Amino acid sequence: MHVANPPHLQVLRLLRDEGPVSRAELGDRLELTRPRLLAEVERLVAAGLISEAGMAASRGGRRSTLVELQPRLRFAAVDLGASSIDIEVTNGRLEPVAAYREPADIRSGPKAILQRVNELLAKARTDGAYDKLDAVGIGVPGPVSFRDGVPVSPPIMPGWDRYPVREVLAREHGCPAVVDNDVNIMAIGERHGGVAHSVDDFLFVKIGTGIGCGIHLAGHVYRGVDGCAGDIGHIQVDSNGPVCSCGNTGCLEALFSGSAVARDALAAARSGESPALAERLAAYEAAHEAQEGDDPPAVHITAKDVADGAAEGDVTCIKLIREGGRRVGGVLATLVSFSNPSMIVIGGGLAQLGHVLLAEIRSVVYRRSLPLATGNLPVVLSELGGRAGVTGAAVLASDTVFEQAS
Repeated sequence: MHVANPPHLQVLRLLRDEGPVSRAELGDRLELTRPRLLAEVERLVAAGLISEAGMAASRGGRRSTLVELQPRLRFAAVDLGASSIDIEVTNGRLEPVAAYREPADIRSGPKAILQRVNELLAKARTDGAYDKLDAVGIGVPGPVSFRDGVPVSPPIMPGWDRYPVREVLAREHGCPAVVDNDVNIMAIGERHGGVAHSVDDFLFVKIGTGIGCGIHLAGHVYRGVDGCAGDIGHIQVDSNGPVCSCGNTGCLEALFSGSAVARDALAAARSGESPALAERLAAYEAAHEAQEGDDPPAVHITAKDVADGAAEGDVTCIKLIREGGRRVGGVLATLVSFSNPSMIVIGGGLAQLGHVLLAEIRSVVYRRSLPLATGNLPVVLSELGGRAGVTGAAVLASDTVFEQAS
């Protein structure tokens, strides 16, 4: 059971999520006595977190003063993927004032990746996005000890185990930092500004280079005792399947993820089983041959090629997507019967496989879960898409500052 948020946290979150509000409306919305509210507001003004923003419209008597989050507040939001860095610098209302995205290999190790993060944030400062950061939020693609701010034995992140990510970022930027799993921050982002807005109990499933599930229960992310709740990519779905990056056999992630789809699609292209993929592979190889002296591309075929092939009616592409959706749906059906969520949101890079994937996941979930659990269960695509992670990281960063204002 969660304890009600303290008044100062309620005030700050309301101003973050809804913008300037009058003192009178704050009192009404938060059900605080006028003396208590005035004391909280004055304390937050003194702390540099909120400021006055002119006069509110008249409500029939003496006009009240509007208050807003301090305009100078700045949060850095970082979403690290297996092959990308996404960064936004936001104001107090979590509106981006600067954004950067570039490819990066998480296997380069923490020093190289975090150095690049710091360089991009330094560029944002040079470009005038901020003078000083108030907090940094970051998501990484692996298990995280949320309490300690470190990744723990992440399968696809060699060199990151127990690396002090939170400590390094806090020291570099002179402000609090918070570290979480990438799927958790996507769930938080979708809850804040996406299709799950105002939904307290939902599952956010990221299908990308890996597969994970953000579990949002009673209005809060459930991380588990040690921070690894929701790691559904390593649930075994085929005891005779391929070896997974975690060392086990037949994990969901080994059978349907970005790399697994690329692997199976490449095989279908080379065998000629898929005319659409064979044509794309030939085009890629011809383009490469025209560029003499270059190293061969690491991956010839991607999930986008499969999505495009399916849109053209290629039977093999459609089959690859449906088989993946069936496997994901089977795992989710078990989770639905166990946790009875009110929504499932599908995001991540493979969400681009679109409605063929979504339809298969829905079909399996509705067929295999208990009717009581699925009678009113929407299974939908993420509304925020690629911004879910940075949005959630910004929410975490802001909450870290707000909670410390006690």
